[in-house]
Amino acid sequence: MPAAEAGDVEISSYELAFHVLPTVAEGEVPAVFQTLKDIITKAGGELSIEEAPARFDLAYEIVQYLEGRNRKFTSAYFGWVRFTIEPAKIEFILEDLAGAKELLRHMVIKLTKNEEAHPFYFHEALEELKSETIEVDAEVTPKKEVAQADDSKTEAKETEVEEEAK
Repeated sequence: MPAAEAGDVEISSYELAFHVLPTVAEGEVPAVFQTLKDIITKAGGELSIEEAPARFDLAYEIVQYLEGRNRKFTSAYFGWVRFTIEPAKIEFILEDLAGAKELLRHMVIKLTKNEEAHPFYFHEALEELKSETIEVDAEVTPKKEVAQADDSKTEAKETEVEEEAK
């Protein structure tokens, strides 16, 4: 009997990326994260690596119907967790996630071998980007000097035009 028929089950790698509502108290975010991981393990998933949720500003405003009205959010707690599970059991995870009232958004993706081998740590990359921005800002020319330089360029062009007209 071939191994595939002997009960071997296909296991795939997935990533759950999510935004926790900013209305959740910062001290309660780890409990929400643990609840999400429990949903995965309850369905038979095995957790591998993760990035704990941390608050950051969203790239655009998200509107969500909450507590009887549309609410606008400009920040959230973002985190992710990777896990392996049988593809047929993803449905159970998605059903449980749909009922998680603390989530603003969530997404489960199946990972390629390359994605699995090279995780992207969002908060780490964001910190690096912030430090690079600060260094660049230190080298920026003050606005007054830029304005003076622009004025001198304008004057030079005007003189050039006048000379050509003669």
